[in-house]
Amino acid sequence: MAAGSVAELSPGSDADFGPTESYWRSLQYFSVYRLVAGAVFLIAFLMTGGGTNLASQNPTLFLWVDSAYLVVAFGFLLTLQRVHRAFNLQLSIQVACDVAFLAVLMYASGGTKSGIAFMLVVVVAGAALVGQGRLTLFFAALATLAVLIEQTVRLFQFGAGTEDFFRTGLISIGFFATALIARMLAGRVVANENLARQRGIELADQVRINRQVIQDMDDGVLVVDAAGVVRLLNPQAEALLSIGRPSGSPLADYWPDLAARLRQHQAAGETTDVLRAPDGKPLLYRQLPSEVGGNTLIYLQDLGRIQAQAQQIKLAALGRLTANIAHEIRNPLAAITSAGELLADEQRADTRARLVRIIGDNSNRLNRLVGEVLDLGRRDRVQQESIGLSTFLAQFVDEYTLQDAAAANRIRVVASDGDVVCFDRAHLYRILANLVTNALSYASAAPGAVQLNVVAGLSGRVELHIIDDGPGIAEPDRGKVFEPFFTTRSRGTGLGLYIARELSEANGAQLDLLGGSGGAHFRVIAKEGPCPSSSIAGIATT
Repeated sequence: MAAGSVAELSPGSDADFGPTESYWRSLQYFSVYRLVAGAVFLIAFLMTGGGTNLASQNPTLFLWVDSAYLVVAFGFLLTLQRVHRAFNLQLSIQVACDVAFLAVLMYASGGTKSGIAFMLVVVVAGAALVGQGRLTLFFAALATLAVLIEQTVRLFQFGAGTEDFFRTGLISIGFFATALIARMLAGRVVANENLARQRGIELADQVRINRQVIQDMDDGVLVVDAAGVVRLLNPQAEALLSIGRPSGSPLADYWPDLAARLRQHQAAGETTDVLRAPDGKPLLYRQLPSEVGGNTLIYLQDLGRIQAQAQQIKLAALGRLTANIAHEIRNPLAAITSAGELLADEQRADTRARLVRIIGDNSNRLNRLVGEVLDLGRRDRVQQESIGLSTFLAQFVDEYTLQDAAAANRIRVVASDGDVVCFDRAHLYRILANLVTNALSYASAAPGAVQLNVVAGLSGRVELHIIDDGPGIAEPDRGKVFEPFFTTRSRGTGLGLYIARELSEANGAQLDLLGGSGGAHFRVIAKEGPCPSSSIAGIATT
């Protein structure tokens, strides 16, 4: 329900559910006020004997009317205790009685100068707020009519001056001003109440969803308060800890080691570690720091299950990789076998030379494939060191031009002496070799056709951009370039970019293909050096 839908929740609406309990509670408070006001009038009368402005004109009438007012107020309060129907009717009757009794009490006390007229202002404002703004102007008009009748009676009975009507008019204006202000305030109250009710419904629904999610999580969840008492314990945590005790007990009763660790790191930030459960099972636990409420959130994971899942993923990936390798090996082996069979029977020299060339080319292809698979196997053997990119890239270009002399003119390096990364040197060389080889294969022969640019990245990162001026990568192929054995070259194995990304991730780096017009644009985002365990000294010595 929208917060502004006041009519749907107002007491006089035709909604089936009618006014909420808060309306009736407000009306009860209004009835209590009426009872207290009548009692105050009676006590004041008994203490002064009507000698002051209160009951100064007709003490007997004041006493009887105030006594009747108390009886009626008590009756209204009893009725509200038992009857919760016809809210607007009950409110209107009560306000009408208030106006009538106060008008008579005002008459018995000497008119508007007694101050009782201002009690009518309280009645109008209270009725507007209790009724949430409905019938507000009607109540103001009713009070105005009452004071005008009282002043008219006084005019004819006691010959009151006409100047008293000016005071009565001001009071009447006050009735309507109070009614309008109270109406606006009541509208805000209704809107806020509806909004609070809607937020309460949403919060209750969110709490229900969160509770269900926590109950169904594969990870164990514990919430521990500042006193070390477990406030929440989901079924998975009970299974991991091999306990059946519900929440509400100290953490030490569930897991003494974790309780001790929690006390040690209570003020620390997020903490992750491996502990032995009470039954000896290794568990990976993650502790989030306590916030304002003092509760600490702890996640528990079965380390054995995590390792089994990782093993399954590795085996599945290995199975796909093995199948692809077998497929890639089959073609050159078939070519070598066929060429060997033909070579045994072939006598012509030119044909024999062509068959020998076929055998050599396919043997080299197999050798490259085996070498790249071996490179992939070195992914987990990372020996990071601080590498100055300016010196490293210059050495890389020098070594690369030993194989391709034309590359010296086609490759341009842009780097400064302060560009240092933390990387495995052999891995970085292999990544650059794969990327530069691909770039040179598609770039033009112009000077600087392939650029190696080093720029500063985000905090603690250095970016190495490899850009060529070739035709670029077709849009349908951009999502496949890092897949194993995907290649657009007839002599390629399709493992170069795949290995480059794997080696990058092994070093905590990221290899991306960027968009834009023109040639291909790859980016390696690496950790800025120096490495924690090494120094920059001797960077250029390789």
